[in-house]
Order: sequence, then structure tokens, then C-alpha cells
Amino acid sequence: MQAIFQKIKLILEDSNLTRRLLFVFGILALFRIGAAIPIPTIDATTLESFFLNNQFFGLLNIFSGGGLSNLSIFMLGVGPFITASIIMQLSTLVFPQLKELYHEEGEAGRRKFSQYSRLLSVPLAMLQSFGLLTLLAQQGVVPGLSLELKILSVVIITAGSVLLMWLGELINEYGIGNGVSILIFAGIVASVPSVASQIILTYDPSLIPTYLGFLVMAILIVAGVVIVTEGERPIPITYAKRNQGTKTYGGISTYLPIRVNNAGVMPIIFALSILLFPQMLINFLAQVDNVVIQNISHLFLSLLENPWLYSSIYFVLVFAFTYFYSAITFDPHTIATNLQKGGAFIPGIRPGEPTENHIADILTRLTFFGALFLGVIAMLPLIMQEITGIATLAIGGTGLLIVVSVTLDLIKKIDAQITMREY
Repeated sequence: MQAIFQKIKLILEDSNLTRRLLFVFGILALFRIGAAIPIPTIDATTLESFFLNNQFFGLLNIFSGGGLSNLSIFMLGVGPFITASIIMQLSTLVFPQLKELYHEEGEAGRRKFSQYSRLLSVPLAMLQSFGLLTLLAQQGVVPGLSLELKILSVVIITAGSVLLMWLGELINEYGIGNGVSILIFAGIVASVPSVASQIILTYDPSLIPTYLGFLVMAILIVAGVVIVTEGERPIPITYAKRNQGTKTYGGISTYLPIRVNNAGVMPIIFALSILLFPQMLINFLAQVDNVVIQNISHLFLSLLENPWLYSSIYFVLVFAFTYFYSAITFDPHTIATNLQKGGAFIPGIRPGEPTENHIADILTRLTFFGALFLGVIAMLPLIMQEITGIATLAIGGTGLLIVVSVTLDLIKKIDAQITMREY
């Protein structure tokens, strides 16, 4: 407890860090205000019952930060930007120019790459907002939408999504932490009271063992995420000695840390985005006035409604995206090249390609355990929801993963700022 108060004191003494944190809180306040501003012509009663009985839209509501449950101007949240980022990251595997831009042109190249993602998110936001409004209108949630009103709503929702994306970029530049992750984190935390009230309203004494089991699982998930996120494998690094005149330089030994989970929470966010977008499209096509399309859509919907198939797809996506994101953020070739240029080597391993292969082998083995852990943890809440029949447990479990990972990342960055101030 004393250490916590000491850290708070250090934060308050650092005017730059305090200003950054206050800026983040200000952005989150704007976000929560926007999430409470609804679009016109909403049937509140139908909307409440619709979200209460629909797990798919409950998961989609995570990305909107609670904005979708109110059909607010932020109803899409940062979902379009996340989808655009996934498309751009996957494009690096197909287009060498994009890969060179992201990996080899430094900070300027990554800024241009991010700009392409932001531009792509605009048409995606328009497409998603139109599809959602059409689907919700067919469900009677937003009745009486004329063509003019629907176009106006699409423009408003798209503008809200772009504004939210900009707020996330402002957090990256003037605040602290990852803006997109913090906005998702804020939405999950803001939904805790409503989820708790649903559990209280549906309280059943016979389900006390279930509630206790979920509480134990939540504690284990938190502990597991902390252990895996903090776990790392140190690779020893030695710098060659250089003699200049009468002085000797180098010869020191250090280590290169490789984390068990380099990807953090991003595989969970990517996997959910990939799962949710096709579901929204299939739900939309199921309402089309064409028997063949309706039959195909209902077939896919029935397959996705199978919790075991859904959980298996979720597991595979999380597992694959962990490897994918680790490969993007941690490039063995670049590290091996930089070590060789700096006159450093791994004891017992030749510089150049052997060093690259050695680092890649260690990264692959470590990422396997990180990916397996994230995949299993991501599946557990959905399996528990199928066993218990309590939908809020599935949503809460997914949110818990994101909240713990974002909190750890934010704490590390605050510690880094405090350390920089001390030195």
C-alpha cells in the first residue's frame, strides 16, 4: 500500500505526466458524453429487449464502448479503424511496397501506413453504419427511416466513428498509452454497472455455485494474463571489444528480452473484429428478399450459433493473430542486422543469418505458449456461457481480458515516464 501511495506522489510531482493523464481523462469524458447522444427515431423499449437477447450485438457493443446499446453517434466505436488496420496489416503479406513502408522506412513510413488505415476506415464506417441501420430497422428498433433520414444517420455515425478515431490518435500523441485500446477499455468499464444490474435482476440462489465459479475463473484469468504478459526469455548479448589507442571499448554483456506474448491484447481485438463483421453481413443478407440468399444466410447463421463451432473459430483466430501480430512487431531480421551493425553477438551463434534464425526459433516457441494461453482463455467464457446459459458471463470474460492487458500496458508506460523523470 505504501508503494502505491509513493507512486501516486511521484505521478503528482511530475507535471508532464499529470498533464498527460488529465488529458486522457478529458478525452474519455468527451467519449462518454458522445456515447450518450442517440441518433433520431429510436424505440428505447425494443432496443433494450433486443440487446438483452442478442449475444452477438453484446460483443459488438464492447467495441463501441457502450455506444451501440444507446444507438449513439459513437455506435460503431473504433471498430471500422480496427478492421481497416487488420486489412492493411494483411496487405503487407501481399504487397511488398506496404511491407517496406511499414518495416523499413522508419517512423515516417509507419505514420504514412497509419494514415492509409485511417482513410480506409471511412468507407468501412459508411458500409457498417448502413448495414447496422438496415438490420436494426428490420428488427423494429429504428422504425420509420426514410431514405433521407437514413443517409443523414449514416453521415452522422460515420463522422462519430472518425471523431472517435481522432480522439484515440490524440491520446497517442498528447496522452499516455494506446488510444484505441484505452477507448475500448473505457467502454468496458462503463458497462460494468449495467452488467452487474442484469446479474442482480436475474439473480437465482440456485446459481450461486456458478457465480462463485465465474469469480474464481476471473481471478485466475487476471493472474494468468499478468504472468504471461510479464513473462519473458532473456537472450544473452555480448558487445565485441574495440581498442582505440590506449582505451578499450565494448566487451560488456547484456540481454535481449523476448516476451511470451509480444502481441498483448491485439489478437483478441483482431479476432473479435473478424468474427463480428461477417456475422453482421450475414444477418443483413438474411433479410434480403431472395430465397436462395436467405437460405444460405440462415445456414451460416445456424452454424455460427453453434457455441462449440463459434468457440473453435474464435480460438483459431486468436491463435493465428498472436503469431501474425508478433511477426509484425518483432522482426528477427531487423534485430539481427542491428546487432551486427552495433558489433554485438549472441555467444555461440554467428552474426547475420544464424543469429536471425536463432532469434526466430526462440520467438516461435515462446509465441506458441502465448497464443495457446490467449486462445484457451478467450474460449473459456463462451464455453461457460453455454454451460450456464448466462450471456453476460461470455461478454464479461472477453472484456476482462482486454481490461487486464490494457491496465498492465498503461501501468508500464506510467512507470517508464516516472523512471525517465528520476534519471
